[in-house]
Amino acid sequence: MASQLPLPQPKSVLRGHQAQVHAATFVRDNQRLASGDAEGYVVLWDLTIVRPRAVWRAHTNAILGIASWGADKIITHGRDNQLIIWKVTEEDEASLSTTLPLDPSPSPRPQPWILYILPVNTMNFCSFGFCPASADGTTDELLIAVPNTLASESVDIYHFPSQKRLHTVVSSPKGEKTGMVMSLVLCRSKGGSLTLVTGYENGLAMVTQQSAEYGSSWDVSYRSQAHGQPVLSLDVAPSQEFFYTSGADANVVKHLIPQQALSTYSVPPQTPTPAPPPRPESHVPKRDPDKPAKPPTSLLSAALASAPKQAPIPQKQPVEIRTQPTKVVNTKHSGQQSLKVRSDGKIFATAGWDSKIRVYSTKTMQELAVLKWHQVGCYAIAFASLDHSLLPSTDDEKKSKGDASELDSDNPTTTTKAIVPKLVDVTVKDRRIKQAKETHWLAAGSKDGKISLWDIY
Repeated sequence: MASQLPLPQPKSVLRGHQAQVHAATFVRDNQRLASGDAEGYVVLWDLTIVRPRAVWRAHTNAILGIASWGADKIITHGRDNQLIIWKVTEEDEASLSTTLPLDPSPSPRPQPWILYILPVNTMNFCSFGFCPASADGTTDELLIAVPNTLASESVDIYHFPSQKRLHTVVSSPKGEKTGMVMSLVLCRSKGGSLTLVTGYENGLAMVTQQSAEYGSSWDVSYRSQAHGQPVLSLDVAPSQEFFYTSGADANVVKHLIPQQALSTYSVPPQTPTPAPPPRPESHVPKRDPDKPAKPPTSLLSAALASAPKQAPIPQKQPVEIRTQPTKVVNTKHSGQQSLKVRSDGKIFATAGWDSKIRVYSTKTMQELAVLKWHQVGCYAIAFASLDHSLLPSTDDEKKSKGDASELDSDNPTTTTKAIVPKLVDVTVKDRRIKQAKETHWLAAGSKDGKISLWDIY
């Protein structure tokens, strides 16, 4: 009998949460992993030593989402109707507790510095979405999207640090029952326009984009109901051309994000009114000397009469709404959530209610791997960001190999010293940091309170 390949095993398992892990994200160039659980605790794990660096209780209820803003800010979204932005620098970690939620703490754990607190709606269990406020991402400003406080099918977009609400996006037509917003992503299209991707309780997926010429107007450019059950999660590809959805049913769907200019305004052509022909002098009526003359026109009346007429209101052209998804795959495994696309756009992964983590190809939508270690359902997925600038291209590899062969033929001793660094110059700490930064980590949080770390593809 042919020998079977051994099942893949996680590189590490992080144990410390007492409740189920609901959210996770990599921060600080993959040196830290931030995880949040159902009791509101946040653990900041140091992946160079696989130990906790900071533990605090961010919310009094379950954490719905967690993300990083820069290198020193962490955003948490809890079911206590609060979205909090914390300042957590590497120096601040020394003043925070490292006692895990699983271990009893004799005294309350100190909290990091709170920068902002935003009251939000958490009735529909939908986590927040965010993107840079400027199209080029040069300013230290952020846009955060959360479900509307009163209408759970609408989305509010806030600006930080001002905390002002800029937009309220109502994607569904009036009277249509889509249910609550279950998942959302805020991003910018390739053209730079602000784009909101939402998934609803009735299985509908929708793309709404901000008008290019009229900023307060939003247009629906895509809507498709490829799911028969609620949309549990969605994510947008790094190219901003596609997004992927998973639901309570067994479907995993690939959708297209339209890139055409959405809101173009045009003024209807005006037909010039021809001037009346001059009347002959014989037809000009003569003034009767017995009747009084008309009073002279005032300067104000003359100015108003000579003022240019107001331009007509521009008319908005209708937007083409696409309805067909790119590809629908019935995986025969229902309940896949926390869908995440890796930063290189090649693969995405889902966390399954059946305790399995499934990895798919973004191009073919084929299942590439099934990771099985947890015994209970998985709720959270996080990919480490890949630094593509560190990956040599094919030309660079050929050039480096060619240079090495030429140098080796002339002076092999010099070549070895020039290409291979001295091992004594690289400390153990440097090797651990390099490994944490460059490993293709996939983190999966489960109902058992454990987080498995996988190194795949």
